[in-house]
Amino acid sequence: MRANVILFWVLTGFFALSAAVYIFWTTIDENEPGVEWVGLVAISLSGVLSAFIAFYLGRVHKEQGGELPEDRLDANIDDGDAELGFFSPWSWWPIMLAGSAALAFLGLAVGVWITFLAIGPILVSLVGWVYEYYRGNFAR
Repeated sequence: MRANVILFWVLTGFFALSAAVYIFWTTIDENEPGVEWVGLVAISLSGVLSAFIAFYLGRVHKEQGGELPEDRLDANIDDGDAELGFFSPWSWWPIMLAGSAALAFLGLAVGVWITFLAIGPILVSLVGWVYEYYRGNFAR
């Protein structure tokens, strides 16, 4: 957690420096004299947000005192490797579900009627993925 706190404080400094450079850069512009406020506010608020996150993570680390594997110098790579779950290496259902979801989001972007066409494949893919161990060669 300490590494994350340091990373976010560095990010806060980066955004503060970027805001200062942005103020200078936009004031010396010949075409538009003055500060361009939209970019300045966006960069400044990004710095404020990263400072909030760094402060929060620092307080949590101080109160809980837990050390993550990336904070210790004697840690191995396997120390931070958590169990992510069981995934079937032969399953085609996640690929079909991703394609169906992509079709649905394409429909939201292009035309809503395409989303209605994607509802069927989404349901079939979701049911197939959930129940793939209940039928066929891998039934339990």
